[in-house]
Amino acid sequence: MSDVLLETRNLVIKFGGVTAADNVSLKIHAGHNLAIIGPNGAGKTTFLNICTGWIKPSQGQVLFEGEDITPLPPRKIVQRGVARAFQIPQLFTEHTALENLLIAVSARDHLRNPLMDMHAIPERDEMLHLLDMVGCADAADTVVVELAEGQRKLIDVAVALALKPKLLLLDEPTSGVASSEKHAIMEILIGALKEADVTSVFVEHDMGIVDRYADEVAVWNSGDVQLRGTPAEILEHPDVIRDVIGEGV
Repeated sequence: MSDVLLETRNLVIKFGGVTAADNVSLKIHAGHNLAIIGPNGAGKTTFLNICTGWIKPSQGQVLFEGEDITPLPPRKIVQRGVARAFQIPQLFTEHTALENLLIAVSARDHLRNPLMDMHAIPERDEMLHLLDMVGCADAADTVVVELAEGQRKLIDVAVALALKPKLLLLDEPTSGVASSEKHAIMEILIGALKEADVTSVFVEHDMGIVDRYADEVAVWNSGDVQLRGTPAEILEHPDVIRDVIGEGV
């Protein structure tokens, strides 16, 4: 049985005169953490948007477990097993951390009774366990607006995991987080993904994070995959040093 979880074939999309995806073909293998790096405007976030149905390509296909999901709306793609965490956490800030997860599980399990008390949902203990997995158990009853950005990032991931995905796409999971906290955030995140048996793809600009936490790295440039390999192979490649990392860094 193939270990290819998601595959894109010849994706093309243009915004005016800008080509954001230029015949992109890529396979994502189950159990691997793939980092996507590249200069600003290279098409990294556009790729995530296409894979999750937020943008439709003018050409090409996205296949998940061998099935074409290109025409599906985002909610249907989530139901198939592809979830997303955004650069800016998409949370209900007036609700507590636990309530955000209960809202997610209500959507997952189609619990639409407006008279139901969220805290009476049978999956409450499951959601508390997810908060514990991402190191935020103590924040369960705290309103999100009162939490630090790092905690919001982790809770956003927990919300995505509440949907029981097989693949999680993350857009800059350490952006907006203090440099001293980035590795701690990633340790928790990678540990939670491993426990949940979820494959990840993450866009990242911090090469230290990429080097430490990625199994593979794909380099985006001008809307296409320029290079792919291990962190050691990619981060020492002269083209990557010149175009992405910067000379003298």
